[in-house]
Amino acid sequence: MELIERFINYVKIDTQSDPNSHVTPSSAKQFNLANVLLEELKGLGIEDAFVDENCIVYGHLKSNCGSNVKLGFNAHMDTSDAMSGANVKPRIIKNYDGKDIVLNEELNIVMKVEDFPDLIKDKGSDLIVTDGTTLLGADDKAGVAEIMNMLQYLHDHPEVKHHNISIAFTPDEEIGEGADHFNLETFDADYAYTVDGGEVNSVDYECFNATTAIVKVHGVSIHPGSAKDKMINALQVAMEFNALLPEKERPEHTEGYEGFNHLNDMSGDVENAEMLYIIRNHDKKILERQKEDFRKAAKTINDKYHKDIIGLELTDAYENMAEIIKDHMYIVDNAKKVLKELGLEPVSTPIRGGTDGARLTYMGLPTPNLGTGGRNFHGKYEYANIQEMELAAKLVIELVKA
Repeated sequence: MELIERFINYVKIDTQSDPNSHVTPSSAKQFNLANVLLEELKGLGIEDAFVDENCIVYGHLKSNCGSNVKLGFNAHMDTSDAMSGANVKPRIIKNYDGKDIVLNEELNIVMKVEDFPDLIKDKGSDLIVTDGTTLLGADDKAGVAEIMNMLQYLHDHPEVKHHNISIAFTPDEEIGEGADHFNLETFDADYAYTVDGGEVNSVDYECFNATTAIVKVHGVSIHPGSAKDKMINALQVAMEFNALLPEKERPEHTEGYEGFNHLNDMSGDVENAEMLYIIRNHDKKILERQKEDFRKAAKTINDKYHKDIIGLELTDAYENMAEIIKDHMYIVDNAKKVLKELGLEPVSTPIRGGTDGARLTYMGLPTPNLGTGGRNFHGKYEYANIQEMELAAKLVIELVKA
């Protein structure tokens, strides 16, 4: 099966994860793609492939040249809960002309170069876009397809000498739980790569330190006609709390190494309200200061109302993998060397998000991140550059060669 055909098949399978389910996998439909991948792996000679109870797909291909190196690859199957991943209708634009792209004429949904100036870089390439009503799912089904393409290549070319290869496809990466049940012993690799980035020439090994904050507000509901000096409107208090956090540290005002506090979800009524924040910073010391801002805001509100109406839960999610990978830079250098051989200039930029690789690195498996050729993840303007996907697939193949 060709790379792009494989990718299009995968994005048509809805695998959206659910941050509110509190089970693993967070949505049972992720098994639909896992089982497809299992059958494909077995068809490619990965005899030990299996899907565990947590919806993680594992498989191994032994070296055919006596190599002792055990190299792993990981990609996640789920898509973001930010937009629907159901009934995805991918469309290929041949030889993109660098102009605005009409995604859906009927609904007047247009991806404008004015809003996405990086589109100019893709002029002349073939693009895969959405119909404007769903995300595409290149994050991270492009990575899944590229890894599977590597296995297809080795199956079709048994003369190519390669290292021992470990494969894993995980659920729930988008909700920060992709590595919760990852079994390093089962995976059995010396080092690995997540194939879960953007532009194909990126080899990224720095990421945020990450914390989740849940703010619960307990108000007092009274009929508004007799509410004076009695009502405590939880929704209003929630807005008070948010206003106490530094405005310039919202994600819409930050870039590069700058961290942020992102109000990701808010719900409630007069009596009870809840807010979910993600707190991020590449510098762990600054992250601790951001967490302290949340504690101070909670204390300020509780002192004002003379009762504990704010409940705050801070949970650390993952750490900056650069602290570990800096002692294993040969992994990054190997990928950069291959990229140069493919005619690309490699770059390493701080990841403004998280990958399973960050978690795996702190679990003891150094795992930097490779680009896939995807763009504008988590929304209707998501698209993939076909030529970059093909280069990403070549990169993965060259990395496994002994």
